[in-house]
Amino acid sequence: MRLLFIKDFFDLIFPRTCDLCGRNLFDFESCLCKICIGTLPKTLYHLMPSENDLIQKIKGIANVGMTMSFLRFTKNGQSQKILHCLKYRNKPKLGIQLGELYSYQLNEVDLTKNWDVIVPVPLHPIKKYRRGYNQSEEFAKGLSNGLKLPMEELLERKKFTETQTKKTRIQRMENVDEVFVLARPTDGRRILLVDDVITTGATLCSCANVLLANGAKTVDLITIAAGK
Repeated sequence: MRLLFIKDFFDLIFPRTCDLCGRNLFDFESCLCKICIGTLPKTLYHLMPSENDLIQKIKGIANVGMTMSFLRFTKNGQSQKILHCLKYRNKPKLGIQLGELYSYQLNEVDLTKNWDVIVPVPLHPIKKYRRGYNQSEEFAKGLSNGLKLPMEELLERKKFTETQTKKTRIQRMENVDEVFVLARPTDGRRILLVDDVITTGATLCSCANVLLANGAKTVDLITIAAGK
């Protein structure tokens, strides 16, 4: 009883709130309230993982198979707010919850059988130190929890690159050229490569090519959000 009283006291003084809308959370809610979860701009890429507009973005750049994204990116919309929370507001648990939420959809169509390991796109050590975590890794942890697959950091980012935000497609490709190297053997496994957002696909393709060149059997891609 004493512990419950203390918990209720702290919840009153320091209430947990939804990372998106600011509503007070119930005990059974994690980072997002049920209302915000219900209104997320979810995609249907898991229903057509090998034939969609994301595949067209990377065609001819990397020999990957399925490409999917949990959310559709919209400027000033929920997906942009989520990415902002992950990058600038110290919300690693939000990444984990998003991964778990997407795993429910992936399990519905039985896609787990296609992968042996989940690999996050790495941050440069300096950037990871500044942020305190890698948002893509947190998303990968959530997917790992929900899909019951191991997560491994098979890649390293050896160069500190400039932000990709305002770069053209060609500039993005040049910016990540020879940035990633293999940290651990792929062991011929089928890899699910995970990042926070896909725009031109330059970063993901650069990582995928390193994995494929070092023996990965297949590489598929998943992101939190997909932009135009």
